[in-house]
Amino acid sequence: MIYLNVILTVKDAGDVAEIQSLLSEQGRLSRAEPGCLRFEVYHSLNDPKVFILNEHWADQVAVDAHRKATAYTTIYQPKVLPRVERIPHPSTLIE
Repeated sequence: MIYLNVILTVKDAGDVAEIQSLLSEQGRLSRAEPGCLRFEVYHSLNDPKVFILNEHWADQVAVDAHRKATAYTTIYQPKVLPRVERIPHPSTLIE
């Protein structure tokens, strides 16, 4: 299993509402993709410019397919990434 946690910080506070809407749609579409076990979008209560993506994928093949799918190529890459600072945290689960 692949665990991805991504912290996104919106560069311009005026873009927060639109980024929230885009991430919501991206999450909905991503959850329908093969191999997606979890795709959650969190909005920080401490800093309204911060969003956290929590993704669980069955394997690297699913992650690679996600990066070619509609949610990534028509929403995340062209509309979200240019307007945020992104810090990815691929992770392992500690039980």
